[in-house]
Amino acid sequence: MDEKQKKLVQDALNYHTEGRPGKLEVIPTKRYATQRDLSLAYSPGVAYPCLEIEKNPDDVYKYTNKGNLVAVISNGTAVLGLGDIGTEAGKPVMEGKGLLFKVFSGIDVFDIEVTTKNIDEFVCAVKQISPTFGGINLEDIKAPECFEIEKQLVEALDIPVMHDDQHGTAIISNAGLLNALVLSNKKIEDVKVVVNGAGASAMACTKLMISLGAKKENVVMVDSKGVLHVDRVDMNIYKKEFATTRNVHTLEEAMKDADVFYGLSKGNILSKDMIKSMAPNCIVFAMANPDPEITYEDATDARKDIIMATGRSDYPNQVNNVLGFPFIFRGALDVRAKKINEEMKKAAVYALAELAREAVPEEVAEVYGLTNLTFGKEYIIPKPFDRRLITHVSAAVAKAAMDSGVARTMIEDWDAYKLSLEKLMGYENQIIRTLRQKASQNLKKVVFAEGANFRVIKAAVEFYTEKLGIPVLLGNKKQIKSIAEEFSINLDDIEIIDHLKKVEKREEYAKLLWEKRKRKGLTMEEAKHRMRNHNYFASMMVEQGDADAMVSGYTSKYKDVAGAALRVIGARKDIESLAGMYIVFSEKGTFFFGDTTVTPDPDCKVLASNAKLIAEEVKKFGKVPVVAMLSYSNFGAVSNNRTVEKVRAAVTYLHENNPDLIVDGDIQANIALDMETRDELFPFTKLKGHEVNTLIFPSLSSGNISYKLMQTIGSAELVGPILLGLNKPVQIVPIKCSVKELVNMAMIAAVESSSKVKI
Repeated sequence: MDEKQKKLVQDALNYHTEGRPGKLEVIPTKRYATQRDLSLAYSPGVAYPCLEIEKNPDDVYKYTNKGNLVAVISNGTAVLGLGDIGTEAGKPVMEGKGLLFKVFSGIDVFDIEVTTKNIDEFVCAVKQISPTFGGINLEDIKAPECFEIEKQLVEALDIPVMHDDQHGTAIISNAGLLNALVLSNKKIEDVKVVVNGAGASAMACTKLMISLGAKKENVVMVDSKGVLHVDRVDMNIYKKEFATTRNVHTLEEAMKDADVFYGLSKGNILSKDMIKSMAPNCIVFAMANPDPEITYEDATDARKDIIMATGRSDYPNQVNNVLGFPFIFRGALDVRAKKINEEMKKAAVYALAELAREAVPEEVAEVYGLTNLTFGKEYIIPKPFDRRLITHVSAAVAKAAMDSGVARTMIEDWDAYKLSLEKLMGYENQIIRTLRQKASQNLKKVVFAEGANFRVIKAAVEFYTEKLGIPVLLGNKKQIKSIAEEFSINLDDIEIIDHLKKVEKREEYAKLLWEKRKRKGLTMEEAKHRMRNHNYFASMMVEQGDADAMVSGYTSKYKDVAGAALRVIGARKDIESLAGMYIVFSEKGTFFFGDTTVTPDPDCKVLASNAKLIAEEVKKFGKVPVVAMLSYSNFGAVSNNRTVEKVRAAVTYLHENNPDLIVDGDIQANIALDMETRDELFPFTKLKGHEVNTLIFPSLSSGNISYKLMQTIGSAELVGPILLGLNKPVQIVPIKCSVKELVNMAMIAAVESSSKVKI
């Protein structure tokens, strides 16, 4: 064992023992702090849901966790490539499976290890405990027993049952195969297939491949003794199903002119010569773990036209079961399916294949240390950390269950269902989901002012494909198209404006700018020069209605973008100053911080103006603003201090002129956010009975320091800075920000362009 392997062993042992041993725990989902809570949870209150379930057994899904609970059950006879190591030795794997269920689909799991190797005893044990669960995931049971166990349980139980070792690998690999065939320009009914391995996974993969259109007579299956041939007398009934009549008896013979190789056996059994003997544009899925049937390096060295997949994460196209089982069970549970049938498995295959062909969010690529992910030879299967998997696959499986008649409940609003899945997993705060919905209902044209940048191009495409608005890329068209081509980004539906070549439009815009600012020292020549600048041109597009909103800042300084927008579009006449706001998503909730970017030392009028501006914005996000004007004192505890006095003056102004706004101060941050203590100590405040969600800081430095501390020490997620106070929406992103930040800010700008909220 080398040093690298030794370190892995030790890290794995430490991972499982540090803190609380194992990987799973049970956490209450209801209150349990008082005697009344306990009386409702158990005796006497618990009797009432029991009686309701007695009257209507289906109410077990209403009053218990059955509908979100899966059993991961094994007898330890085929544990993760380790073989028959027993139930206790296999328990870490079962716990691991439970962790994956929870992390990727929100499904709760009890892992159950059954000691028997007898088929009837195993089936009997599972039947007896099945009322507890909404689904059964069979795991690490050796072939051929696993076939009969699954068959009997599927027939006997009215809940989803799946042996993931069979069907998980089959679903993922066949999704990859469909995409590989698209790239190879081959039809599934025409390809010659070699399957090396004749165990549970191999047979399930082959059966599903045939149900997708492959011809059984085009398949040659190989076990440790050679090709499964009709002349052999040593095969069980399961192997006989795949026996061939062709004159091939060895793996080497079978590989000649084969289009597809499926390896589900052991490592290093394929040679380069075997790969070279395959048909043009061959497809090789070498899925043995940890060592594939042939290394990625050897296979790609032997054939440049090969499409290669393995079971390993350090090579492209990993066949990873986590892409399947969490989402298949999620969809099945959500319609209370009686079983997982062939239609549901095929639906998962098609959903995975289609997802891999869609544009990939930048954060997915970043997880794997990649600049970009695009459908092609090295990306035919989605990545496990793609958050879209749960909505795409689960919805497809649920719909297939409904269409095939095995669902007990029906989903009518699919958009609402997908939103519920995102909410279940905590994917995006509710505020962002609300904004997405608003943006998609009224598509606005948003100009991305710095279009000749990879991330800006990606953001514009994502903004379009997610139906958040109509993007316009501003910049050198040739350069933008070159970047897009380099990274295989499709710009067919994206408008590109090369403003330096729009001479007449620049002249028109320059004249308009000169008219605005000729009495402020701007000459016509200066106006023409400024219209060559992307931020001025984009601002004038918004001002003239050629675009509804603008996003910039990826390569520009904040002050330069804000300056251009202020000179071209101008500030609202009812405010004292522009303001910058951050949305802060923390464990304790969502908060709005301001001003964080514009005025270093605001006076009382600017503070009051900022509070109104930010409160308006909070309303646009579907929240009632509850505003604390922060200081280092509480309601007059400190006197004769300029900072404290200006906060008090701002509060007085707001109380007099905006009586409906829930705002008060001066107040310390900790007191403002602790409603119980605050209301006890200061019962007179307008904040009484309300949870504060909006924090107005007395200076730019205090606001800036606070949001950065929240981001680092508090591990909060931030959206911003959101620029407020212009006559028309312009948003400025941080320099070199992520695609996600660009998309979020474009979305906010789009929503602002259609919002009329005022305080």
